Amino acid sequence: MDLGLQGRTAFVCASTAGLGRAVAEAIGHEGANVVVTGRRGTEAAAVAAGLPSAIGLEVDLLDAGSRAQAVAAAEEAFGVIDILVVNGPGPKASPAADLSPSDAGTAFAQLFTPGHDLVSRTLPGMRERGWGRILAIGSSGIAAPLENLASSNLGRAALAGYLKTLAAEVAPDGVTVNLLLPGRIATDRVAALDAVTAARTGADVDDVRRRSEQTIPAGRYGDPAEFGAAGAFLCSAPASYITGIALRCDGGLVRSL
Repeated sequence: MDLGLQGRTAFVCASTAGLGRAVAEAIGHEGANVVVTGRRGTEAAAVAAGLPSAIGLEVDLLDAGSRAQAVAAAEEAFGVIDILVVNGPGPKASPAADLSPSDAGTAFAQLFTPGHDLVSRTLPGMRERGWGRILAIGSSGIAAPLENLASSNLGRAALAGYLKTLAAEVAPDGVTVNLLLPGRIATDRVAALDAVTAARTGADVDDVRRRSEQTIPAGRYGDPAEFGAAGAFLCSAPASYITGIALRCDGGLVRSL
């Protein structure tokens, strides 16, 4: 299938590792220009060097000035941004009973504000040109809140509500807005969460992973490349009639439809 991404430009947040990198690589190998971003510019440049047409930028997603500079640099390099992939590190693990007002504010600042700002900067051009893709890498916690991840559940739900509302508003302009929700994908972030669970429960981290895998119908953690392929499709031309959805890539982990 031709995904119709040749010559398109994708700005992919937090794409030096994990799920962001998987999506960036999948889109890049389909012929798109990719703007790889991360807190460490050398790592962003290294990932970009492995793609056919890409640049790497050092970006602090929590800093408005850094976000603005990155968008300007991307437009200088490739002209326009056709695809925005919203992504970022999750807040610390914590139970809901321990959530403080400060924790709630931090969750909103980390998981909602950067995505909203970047959408505001790139969406007008997409609407004017009559083509655009906005994809947010979320969490299965949007569909079923995750234990001990109250801050993540809160912040990601706020972003999901905003994007679902936005999707209906911009669909007539040829812009799709979707979320891609991972389950247990084999990334450093998931390994870190398993380690937290092991420390909290006194279990061996390998036993934590084995028990986690037993809850997944597919019987394993996902490969980042599988997640990246799903992301590339949602950003593609053939996916033009898919908007306002939260697609789970989770091996059947969440039991609801």
